[in-house]
Amino acid sequence: MHKDSQNSRSDISKEKALEEIESIHNQVVGGKISFADAAVKHSDCSSAEGGGNLGEFGKGMMVKPFEEMAFSLEIDQVSEPFESEFGYHIIKREA
Repeated sequence: MHKDSQNSRSDISKEKALEEIESIHNQVVGGKISFADAAVKHSDCSSAEGGGNLGEFGKGMMVKPFEEMAFSLEIDQVSEPFESEFGYHIIKREA
């Protein structure tokens, strides 16, 4: 999240949030931290406690940018950072 995102609980700028998500992404794809550990440590989402696992969901259940990215990934692929109205995200598709 950043201070301009919907339902924000953050006071960091959009620019700082982008820097942070890019750094986290580089650590995950570089093998320095697992996706689950990165989610626990950095995510503002309620799924953080479970390592970022959102469970199974179908089309029409998430905001459009999130859904489009999630359904474009291959199994075990980590997305590039992207933005929705709720802030910046990275996704790892597991199934």
